[in-house]
Amino acid sequence: MTHPAIGDAFGEMIRDAYAVHLGVGRRPLAGGRYPRPVIEVIERDDGLINGALAGHYLTEPDEWRTFDHRAVRLARGRVLDIGVGAGRIAIELQSRGVAVTGLDTSAGAIEVARDRGLRDTVLTTVDEFSRATVRYDTFLMLGNNLGLLEGPERAPVFLAALARLAAPGARIIAQGTDPYGTTDPLHVAYHESNRARGRLGGQLRLRLRYRELASDWFDYLNCSVSELEALVAGTPWRLKSIDDKDHPYYVAVMELIE
Repeated sequence: MTHPAIGDAFGEMIRDAYAVHLGVGRRPLAGGRYPRPVIEVIERDDGLINGALAGHYLTEPDEWRTFDHRAVRLARGRVLDIGVGAGRIAIELQSRGVAVTGLDTSAGAIEVARDRGLRDTVLTTVDEFSRATVRYDTFLMLGNNLGLLEGPERAPVFLAALARLAAPGARIIAQGTDPYGTTDPLHVAYHESNRARGRLGGQLRLRLRYRELASDWFDYLNCSVSELEALVAGTPWRLKSIDDKDHPYYVAVMELIE
């Protein structure tokens, strides 16, 4: 059995999605391949496979979900867009005159974001970047990137790293998903299996697959608001507000404790 090579699967997917978005005449796919819809394939550790069109990483503001617009309106001062991807949020903020930096661990995603016009990017992890001297007023974690908290062990470390980058009065604006309203037996069984292993029900173990590449396995968290409250407690942040008008999706605002 041939196993996929481990690499920047997300970056390769975004490069191809961007090439299709531009039109093959301007940006041919690798190897001169015929353009086709680019599919994001997510593999869960219980064997579940899901797919979605990767073009959503390139959407313009008129295609955004309503909670994205409400979240972006909360941004202020110098902004760090964490998990910037192809730059859909950061590029719009930049066009409004906001000082915004896009951070991602995918070289391919950073390449595309810069090609689309995002001027300030960093290819690194939050932990590594927390040693920088720059300070931010807003940390954006949109596109369900509250999931980057990963779980109870990782969340305090991640939030402490953001606190080291935070200016006085800084805020985190993060979009998450409450996973527990589902009646799908596959998801319900997964939540129960997680809890039996001492994990949060919505603590996903995933990897991304694209063509011959796969990412490393990683944790990604879908959690309820009450679970988020517990994760934030004892960190340098406090949960200030929740916008759940589009349940099960919500936008959480966390403020730095003075």
